[in-house]
Amino acid sequence: MNVMPLRQRSQDLWSVCWHCLAGVCLLLLLVPALALQSVPVLSGRVIDNTGTLSASQRQQLEDKLKDFERSHGTQIVLLLVASTEPEDIFSYSNRVANDWKIGRKGIGDGVLLVVAKSDRKVNIQVAKTLEGAIPDLAAKIIIDEAITPRFKQGDFAGGLDAATDQIMARISGESLPVPKEPSRCTGGKFHWNDLAIFLFIVVPLVARVARSVLGNALGALLTGGIFGAVALLLTSSLLLAGLATLVALLFALFASVGRGFGGGIGWGGGGWHTGSSSGGSFGSGGGGFSSGGGGDFGGGGASGDW
Repeated sequence: MNVMPLRQRSQDLWSVCWHCLAGVCLLLLLVPALALQSVPVLSGRVIDNTGTLSASQRQQLEDKLKDFERSHGTQIVLLLVASTEPEDIFSYSNRVANDWKIGRKGIGDGVLLVVAKSDRKVNIQVAKTLEGAIPDLAAKIIIDEAITPRFKQGDFAGGLDAATDQIMARISGESLPVPKEPSRCTGGKFHWNDLAIFLFIVVPLVARVARSVLGNALGALLTGGIFGAVALLLTSSLLLAGLATLVALLFALFASVGRGFGGGIGWGGGGWHTGSSSGGSFGSGGGGFSSGGGGDFGGGGASGDW
């Protein structure tokens, strides 16, 4: 019996096993490098993780998209990243869009425009509700005519501005539900500006008159009740109305006490002062954007490069 073929086959089998093992080890080493990027935090309508846009350019685009959302309801978000690797820009953009769920809940009217600057690629994702307004061909035309020529010249802000103009023009022609009139308390964020006017101007006047007629205690109670009713009218929130009543009550009570001290709260120079001349306003700063929770992105849109 010739043992050479058996020995050769054995060596060949070991060689195959060794190469398979080496291949598996190499794959395990490459898996971390091939891990998908995490979805960025949805912090605004314009998210620039590349530092491409100046603060003024970013704010101009943000204000433009905010105004459009208020008037038409549709949410449009711009995202600038360095690269989408290891995914292609379509897969990455679709994953981000479905994770963010841009668009109104129950309507799903959202658009996401992603720029991968280092990859020199751009993608427009359109929620299913808007695929009639912005079909794939239209999205491609927007990229080719509005974005690509300006991006080639390094004018990223101009390209995004022109693209959003065309996107908004197409959406404006759709018969989408009219957005509800924004309440005084929207998105879980209370608008203090209106109540601040009453607190620092109206409340002192009302408290002064009420105390002079009813006395300090009853006058303060009446002032608190009036201010609470105004807060309820503005916010439709019993909790905020209760807090406003308490604040106004304390404000009215201590106003009379403060007049006996050299500083703090009191009347002076024909008006009300609190010892501070800060020009700041009540509120929680900029931003205030959050997903509408409705976008269903099935792959509508287009990609391009420059």
